[in-house]
Amino acid sequence: MEEKTITDLIEQALSARKNSYAPYSKFRVGAALLDAKGNVYTGVNVENVSYPAGICAERTAIAKAVSEGASDFTAIAIVGGSADRIDILGSYCTPCGICRQVLYEHCSGDLMVIIARSVTDYRLCTLRELLPFAFGMT
Repeated sequence: MEEKTITDLIEQALSARKNSYAPYSKFRVGAALLDAKGNVYTGVNVENVSYPAGICAERTAIAKAVSEGASDFTAIAIVGGSADRIDILGSYCTPCGICRQVLYEHCSGDLMVIIARSVTDYRLCTLRELLPFAFGMT
């Protein structure tokens, strides 16, 4: 994957993160999902006082993309950190277990997952590396 594509996805995830709704955990997350046609679908975490009713940024991005008829995803960038400092991300933010499974449902195990703290500080891995024993319909 080209460096510019990675940087663009991270920037879009960082920008989306500003719209996160995280009054309870104070942990804001943004995601940017890329399809094979070059379209990007962003998502943020949206919490609820009833914690299980909240939705993660990755699932928001998938839901937006699928609702618009998108498929064949190639990469996702994820950024997250404390709501106190929107400009500083403390650690790499990987998808939770539910998000990993939802991503696997809609993406191949080769999906490039970009976990970033900034446009210059990031790590790359595949979805298969994050969820090595995934199960699905096949």
